[in-house]
Amino acid sequence: MDRVPSRAVRIPPVGLEGIVGVPAAAKGIVLFAHGSGSGRLSPRNSFVAQRLCDSGLATLLFDLLTVDEETDRRNVFDIAVLSERLLTATAWVRQDPETAGLAIGYFGASTGAAAALVAAATEGTRVAAVVSRGGRPDLAGQALGAVTAPTLLIVGGDDHVVLDLNRAAFAELRCAKQLSVVAGATHLFEEPGALDSVVEHARGWFLAHLCEAPS
Repeated sequence: MDRVPSRAVRIPPVGLEGIVGVPAAAKGIVLFAHGSGSGRLSPRNSFVAQRLCDSGLATLLFDLLTVDEETDRRNVFDIAVLSERLLTATAWVRQDPETAGLAIGYFGASTGAAAALVAAATEGTRVAAVVSRGGRPDLAGQALGAVTAPTLLIVGGDDHVVLDLNRAAFAELRCAKQLSVVAGATHLFEEPGALDSVVEHARGWFLAHLCEAPS
């Protein structure tokens, strides 16, 4: 299969660096919210993004923090700042000629999952779906109960502490929801086939909910 072409972008007003991939007749767009100091070049999220593009979904991988901001570890856990940056990227996607009108989904990892859920709570029905990979949805706090977008939490079966945190957050969600546990996987899904399982779960969720969302 031919690789979907991508382009580098800068998202104002901060100038966040991003990479957009838009397949022909895209069914929707997934914005990736990275966490724990990761960014648009994250090999795991890049792998997931490429597979989503292969399935007809556009993707936006972008840095939630600038290079200077990343030097302060407190910013990595500042969910308010991270969610605000995701909302800024969401507004940009809606205005960009290549992506305007596409149904929007969020894919969050680590602290980025909490940012995705807070942003989804703010956006309401204008976000069609959320997926968390090894995320910390518990850090979204009271926003969990306000999320309306169908939400999928994917956790490694051997990532015991994070799995417990996800189960607690899952109980707080009031939207359509699912908790998928990848057996034998640890936090980074580095085991053979583990990240493929993440892709299958995420792809199915996004295709089901973005394709039926109003444009």
